[in-house]
Amino acid sequence: MIRRTVSRSAVPTRVGLALAATVLCVTACGSGGSDPGPAESTTAPSTTSTTAATATATVTSDQAQTLCRDLEAQLSNWRTQGPTLGRGGLNILVQTWAAQYGLNAAVVQNRALVDDATEETCGDVRSQAIDLLEIPDLASGLVGL
Repeated sequence: MIRRTVSRSAVPTRVGLALAATVLCVTACGSGGSDPGPAESTTAPSTTSTTAATATATVTSDQAQTLCRDLEAQLSNWRTQGPTLGRGGLNILVQTWAAQYGLNAAVVQNRALVDDATEETCGDVRSQAIDLLEIPDLASGLVGL
């Protein structure tokens, strides 16, 4: 019988992955009201409104600074873990950040939003992350968004 042990460092990652999966599910599923009404009349305007709202979504300087702080805090981990694990960490970090500020739909529709925010606010941190993760830009490292 093979016995598996879970290191303490793997637990936060699993919790983060579970959190990210939950956030994605909640975002994809919507609020799930009790009376959705006629599908034709409710769905089309709602989709159009969401698309228009997220297409014009911008990241405030406070939100960008939070993202930069979060990225900077992970740089040493990504140096140790390498680009493969680091890219997974980038996805969790961005999903968590986007959920915190209600930007999930905006990031899904325009991943470059993350690059735009970090390029202006913390270009050095962004460059280090790109180098460590071996990706051309942060948007390229976001999978499933």
